[in-house]
Amino acid sequence: MSTVIYPSPIYGPVHSRRLGLSLGVNLMPADGKICTFDCLYCECGFNKDRRTHSPHPTRQQVAEALEKQLIKMHNDQEHPDVLTFAGNGEPTSHPEFPGIIDDTIRLRDKWCPKAKISVLSNATFSGHDDIRQALLKVDNNILKLDTVSMDYIRKVDRPIQPSYDVKDIIENMRWFKGHVIIQTMFMKGDGTDNTGEEYVAPWLDAVKYIQPQEVMVYTIDRETPDQKLRKASHEELDAIRDRVIALGIPCTASY
Repeated sequence: MSTVIYPSPIYGPVHSRRLGLSLGVNLMPADGKICTFDCLYCECGFNKDRRTHSPHPTRQQVAEALEKQLIKMHNDQEHPDVLTFAGNGEPTSHPEFPGIIDDTIRLRDKWCPKAKISVLSNATFSGHDDIRQALLKVDNNILKLDTVSMDYIRKVDRPIQPSYDVKDIIENMRWFKGHVIIQTMFMKGDGTDNTGEEYVAPWLDAVKYIQPQEVMVYTIDRETPDQKLRKASHEELDAIRDRVIALGIPCTASY
């Protein structure tokens, strides 16, 4: 198993399939993973194999490291398209997440005002008011919704919170009144396949109900901890993308 653990609190820049030249902000420790999901396809590996005993980087550490890298990129005349909160786990679980977003907006406006701020989240904290208010401030509030089937979610996304309910997540996404981008992983293998009509049709109903500003459908791009997983095909992703577009919602497919 060859999976990736990212540096912390800043890594990259890297070229993202969906976002362009992305400077990563990793709010988890650099030596392991902390996440409210334990996805079969996570490029960082399974939670049990990536345990960390290190603390989160502090708000001050994040701000200092981010400004240092932004100054370097500015001096090199290399400006990021996006500042992306991702890395070794769920970014919104950081206890200082709202304040870190405020710092990031301030530093973005100072050093790279054309860059967007993106948060890649599994949406498990999207019902918390302080997290909601922070996500309303970012350009790309990207929340995960792989399916509306709890059986599939328990098998593939494997939330660690027993109280997790996808119906609540859908309502939380709708709360943003369009200021949300839905991101969905389509894949096959090891008894999983959410590309068929049984999964796609109710997922489309949820997308229509949420009315996001955009939908991103994608498939496996890097090695996964469960090595029996397989990519969805171009044709399958294109067909799903086209059905989202038919609802009047912009959608991109990444292969």
